[in-house]
Amino acid sequence: MSIENGEWVMRGLGWNDPLRIRSADELIGYINEVGFLPLFGNEIAGFSAEEHVSPDYWWTGNREQDPWEWREIIAAGHKAVYGKFFDKKAGFISLEWLPLFANYRRDGYDFDSAWEDSRVSRREKLIMDVLTDTNTEGDIVWSDKQILSTELKQLAGFGKGGEKNFPGITTELMMKTYLVTADFRRRVNKKGAEYGMAVSVLLPPEAIWGYDMVSAAYSESPRDSWRRIADRVRELFPDAGDTAITRIIGKEPEM
Repeated sequence: MSIENGEWVMRGLGWNDPLRIRSADELIGYINEVGFLPLFGNEIAGFSAEEHVSPDYWWTGNREQDPWEWREIIAAGHKAVYGKFFDKKAGFISLEWLPLFANYRRDGYDFDSAWEDSRVSRREKLIMDVLTDTNTEGDIVWSDKQILSTELKQLAGFGKGGEKNFPGITTELMMKTYLVTADFRRRVNKKGAEYGMAVSVLLPPEAIWGYDMVSAAYSESPRDSWRRIADRVRELFPDAGDTAITRIIGKEPEM
């Protein structure tokens, strides 16, 4: 996606190109094949969903052809992970690669441990407190309640007269894989009718796929997980420079 002559221009493949991704299911298949994928084009040529779909149907609302609609389908289906994972921009991670991203991005810390060691902010904790609880044994329990992000904002104390920068804080939590986009839903009026644009539902990945799955790579160092992610990009895109790779997937951990 780029701006040309003051207009947004989408990159992509021709309608009859045999390599074009034609459906949400095909996009899930491609995500599983490559492991992880930004939604929009970036400085690594070919490393995006945008460049593998038709540019003709974006933001048309056509559920069968619009890649913007596909991201809603994929988020809700839970066969791949959707959120702002790449340089604070949207993208997908396969379930196979999610544990590596969680280990690297969290630097080996669950959220409660990160809070105890002052590795996350107070505003991040306000949001996570709405979505987590503790059981009678003191263990963390992850809520799977479908709270619209507009409601989550209010429940966490953000908005008018409260905390600031809800979008920025939730993006930070997604970059750290403490939150993912679990669904998109429309608001409901007093008569029970849906209205407006779809709003994201944010949840901890543990609430969807379970703690054991999300933490499956905790046995290796965050640096080793980062290297496996970076090596995968180099394998797929051998011309990608180290600076571009680091900008998109993040910096190599010190330890």
